Amino acid sequence: MSRVFRRAVDPPVAVRAEGVWVEDADGRRYLDAAGGAVVVGIGHGDTVVAAALAEQAARLAYVHGSAFTTEALEAYAAELAEVAPVPGARVFPVSGGSEAVETALKLARAYHLARGETERSVVIARHLSYHGNTRGALAVSGRPRLRAPYEPWLGHAVHIPAVTEYRCPAPGHPRGCGAWHAAQLERAIEQAGPGKVAAFIAEPIGGATTGAAAPPDDYWPAVAAVCRRHGVLLIADEVMTGFGRTGKWFAADHWGLRPDLLVAAKGASSGYWPLGLCIASAEVHETVTAAGGFVHGLTFSHHPVGAAVGRAVLGRLHDLGLVEAAAVKEPILQAALSAALGDHPAVGDIRGRGLLAGVEFVADRETRLPFPPGERVVERVVAAARRHGLLVYWSKGCADGVTGDVVVLGPPLIITPEEIALIAERLGAAVAEVFAGGD
Repeated sequence: MSRVFRRAVDPPVAVRAEGVWVEDADGRRYLDAAGGAVVVGIGHGDTVVAAALAEQAARLAYVHGSAFTTEALEAYAAELAEVAPVPGARVFPVSGGSEAVETALKLARAYHLARGETERSVVIARHLSYHGNTRGALAVSGRPRLRAPYEPWLGHAVHIPAVTEYRCPAPGHPRGCGAWHAAQLERAIEQAGPGKVAAFIAEPIGGATTGAAAPPDDYWPAVAAVCRRHGVLLIADEVMTGFGRTGKWFAADHWGLRPDLLVAAKGASSGYWPLGLCIASAEVHETVTAAGGFVHGLTFSHHPVGAAVGRAVLGRLHDLGLVEAAAVKEPILQAALSAALGDHPAVGDIRGRGLLAGVEFVADRETRLPFPPGERVVERVVAAARRHGLLVYWSKGCADGVTGDVVVLGPPLIITPEEIALIAERLGAAVAEVFAGGD
């Protein structure tokens, strides 16, 4: 009997991984088309990163961030600031994405308090968004299925329409969508009341819940202008999209977006260490510290081993040209998916940026009608893919929060064109199996 409180029922035992492949205890190999949970960017089994982890742990494994800084942390923050799209970046490392979001929300509140704007406590987010599973992060998330059990504990957030071009709610779609969404944000700020909104948080490109949905090009410039006009801090959630995943260092770079706060995780350490990041602008940092400091702390924040791993991963992304590789491989992945799945009657949309892609399933392509949740379409596709030796990520509720099935792909950035072709082949076979009734 296992003493582990598992997240899945009787999962296989993983014993080793290398490149884009994971092997279980029975010797079966799986092509990891999702990098776990869109985490692994530089590939499994990177000996350079493993060596950096071991060396730092042997030399200095832990000191508390309130008592010491470390060479590893100072070097990492300096190098990360060179690529982060945050003006005068100051790095607050934590243990994961949810902690990073909690940190950013509290930092936004601290910033306004430091400026004497004590009424600013409201956070605006988007429907269908996902920002983490801790209490504050879940409160700003707009994913009903995850919120439902804990709804009595949640509050303080206002939600505006999701940004999904495949299901865009803007009346004039596809024209003027960015302006329409910006107007929804402005209306929400005005309805909350003058000087009441602290921050707007959103993913520059949708992650799991909207299945790699990118906004129209006029979206972020218009939304950023609204935030600036109303003194609302802009928090970019790049937990899934950062560190080269979308073909830029950060997804914000596609539109020249410069957020006040940026949160990241996943690809920051490529899974080699639990690492999350809250990156603040110089203005936010200086305002808060000048007022007496940030009332916030976590035992494992500012961890020297985490910093050493993050720095080593940053180095591998540079040395192997993986950010540029993700951009180059985007059309290869999209073409392969389109060839394998584009004509299937249950495939409504194939989308994505870089090596982040989504395949949305529908009961009717013409009307874009989702499958009823009870049919468990995406769960069946994921199970079939595993039988074909393919690991994919998935989500439910991408259409309206309840219905909508999407498979999300986020393979390691080192993946080859031949392995991309194998992803499409195996996913195509899994989809054919499910809809032929052979699941």
